[in-house]
Parts: sequence; C-alpha cells; structure tokens
Amino acid sequence: MTSQTDARAPHMVEIRDVHKEFGHGHAAVHVLKGVDLDVARGSVTVILGPSGSGKSTLLRCVNELEDITAGSVVVDGERMGYRVDGKGVLHRLHPKVVARQRRRIGMVFQRFHLFPHMTALENVMEAPRRVRGMSKADARRRAAELLARVGLADRADHYPAQLSGGQQQRVAIARALAMDPELMLFDEPTSALDPELVGEVLAVMKDLAASGMTMIVVTHEIGFAREVADKVVFMDQGVVVEEGPAASVIDNPRERRTREFLAHVL
Repeated sequence: MTSQTDARAPHMVEIRDVHKEFGHGHAAVHVLKGVDLDVARGSVTVILGPSGSGKSTLLRCVNELEDITAGSVVVDGERMGYRVDGKGVLHRLHPKVVARQRRRIGMVFQRFHLFPHMTALENVMEAPRRVRGMSKADARRRAAELLARVGLADRADHYPAQLSGGQQQRVAIARALAMDPELMLFDEPTSALDPELVGEVLAVMKDLAASGMTMIVVTHEIGFAREVADKVVFMDQGVVVEEGPAASVIDNPRERRTREFLAHVL
C-alpha cells in the first residue's frame, strides 16, 4: 500500500486554487483566478496564452518572486512561502527559509540580467560561490562545464557586451543550472532575441529536457511546444482554459479561446 507521500511523489509541482491580486480594494487587479496545475517530475510543461493571461505571474508565484493571494504552491512536497500550524492557520516563512526554498528553482527571464562587469565564466560562478560557499576552484570548474554544455566553452572570458543575445541567454541558462536546481522555469526566454538566434537557445532547452530536468516554459514557440512538451497548458484571463498533450491542445483544441489564439499565432 502506498503512503500519501508516495502517491504524490511523481509531481514536482502542485498548484492548487492559486489567486493573485495586485493592489487593494476597488483598484485591485485579479491576475490569477484559481489556477490548478500539476507538473510531473522530469516533464516539460509549456504554458501558452495571450499577453496579460497570467502566465508570467504564475511562474513568479512558483518561484516566490510574488506572494500568492490565496491557494497553495507545493514544490517537491514542500509548501512554498508558508507553513500551516496545527489549527490550519497559515504563517509566512522567514525570508531566509524562502531563500532556501527558492534555491532549488532555476529561472531564466526574457532579459538576461547578466552582470555586465563580469565575464561569462564569472557570471556563472557567482551564485555557487556566494550562496553555497563553493570554493573558487570548484566554482570555476563547474562554470566551465556548464558553459561547455550550452556551447560556449570558447566564450568563457567574454563580457556580456561582447556576446550576442542568444549567447547571453545561454550564459543565463548556465548560471541558473550552476545552483543544481530541481526545477527550471523559463519566462519567454526567446522573446527578446532576433529570430536567427532563437534556435540556439531552444536547442539548449531541448537538451536540458532530454536530460530529465523538470521544466515549466512560458513561450510563444509553438514548434518547441509541439516537439518537446509533455503537457501544454493554455491560459487566458487568469485561468487555465485547456490542458493536455501537445497533439491534442495544439493540433485539436477543444476550447474556442484556444482555437482563436492558435489561429492567431500560427
């Protein structure tokens, strides 16, 4: 007989009835309106949807960059941001505990956010040294391995200004991987890139997916979703409208809003 813990172990992420409001009272903007989503361990979940549908906000709630207004986010069996006491009352966790939780999650943004005064190698070394106390030699060795993995071994000593957008984004991916995350979040990682540079970033992401990394990807790259996603989720106006395998959601959507969106982007 499996225990409750064993039964839920396949899910790396469990999102339950998550709401997010910005502002208060009459001025409040309700961005997420009761989102439920499970992400299986070792799977790739791609979230599609129009601008303003809440996709990026949802990612930021998973990574504790935004506090949720209601609901729960559980990553690898641990509730993010809060603990529940014996009476069922929620208590906000200490910022140090939240920082420790966040350490297990890598995030790659639209913009690369690299330190301009550091080389590619130094950018990747920074977090393991500062946050994990890794020795300089070990951090350097690990950073070199990761830059090689994303195809930038020959750019280790280049500064961000000397790199193309695609190369900078690949450094950003290597930097996120340097903390050995259990989960990787990608927030439209190719949307700021020139079209000819998109492929090199998607290739690194495909390699990462093939290695078994659990990934949630917000993107408009339908081809990537069709090829790599285990699950495609379509969001609109703060809710999940439709979810399922790529073949059903992209090629045979049930919902009118999904069909209209795909007709527009395809």
